[in-house]
Amino acid sequence: MEKALTKVGSFWISKKAKEEISNIGDDLSKVSNAVEEKAKWFFNKLKGKPQKSLPDLLREYGLPPGLFPRNILCYELDESRSKLVVYLHSPCEVSFKDQSVVRYATRVKGTLTRGKLSGIEGMKTKVLMWVKVTHVGVESYKSDKVTFTAGVKKTRPKEAYEMPRESIKVDEF
Repeated sequence: MEKALTKVGSFWISKKAKEEISNIGDDLSKVSNAVEEKAKWFFNKLKGKPQKSLPDLLREYGLPPGLFPRNILCYELDESRSKLVVYLHSPCEVSFKDQSVVRYATRVKGTLTRGKLSGIEGMKTKVLMWVKVTHVGVESYKSDKVTFTAGVKKTRPKEAYEMPRESIKVDEF
């Protein structure tokens, strides 16, 4: 009986140790990714011209400057391919003035062109349930509406996205 209990106890301890080691590995991976993104941002700064703020970039492309949270880590824009990648510290969500809620992954990618961000990966909105946002656009530069495509098109007031807002950290995207 004692041998059986010893085996069960050592099995349980071994299992718990493996779980803890796995969790440590996941934490180290997250830290490593954050350090890598900071390094990219730093080396881009060293390369030459200073980077515009993300709100200024969005405004230049005719999109509302508050489309992303205030506390982004950094962003990259490949102008030759119009690819935008926005990095955040952790998955988060933002509640906007119009009562809409948008959730962001740690990395949001999309194609940035005049008046729209399309082919989006890493953004969801709440429409009865969380739905992936694939496109955000403004009809014209002077339009007062923003259209979110998340399965269906949903038009929202542009003024709700004029100022970057603080985000709330969430456990998962």
